[in-house]
Amino acid sequence: MDSQIQIFEPAGILNATVGNELRRKIKDVLDNDVKVVLIDMKNVTFIDSSGLGALVSAMQEIKKTEKKLFICSINAQVKMLFELTKIERVLNILRDRDEFNRQVMTT
Repeated sequence: MDSQIQIFEPAGILNATVGNELRRKIKDVLDNDVKVVLIDMKNVTFIDSSGLGALVSAMQEIKKTEKKLFICSINAQVKMLFELTKIERVLNILRDRDEFNRQVMTT
């Protein structure tokens, strides 16, 4: 794996605890040579408002550093929440890791 790409794979319920830990880990890697962050949500079963807030906060931190954030493999519940909150308009959401590899890894 390219050292300029960091992949996170949260699991279970993305709530305040998990979301804040994910946000902290993302902030830590931004100080390194990481240029792209991928959050693979294939193992996330549910996301609550606190988890959504943590994602938005992480997105803002990444944007400040002029790096890129991608999210992939969201389930139907997460997709619906993203659509209701209109966050899908500002996130780079990909279908799965294969699409990430095709679109990001080849550029």
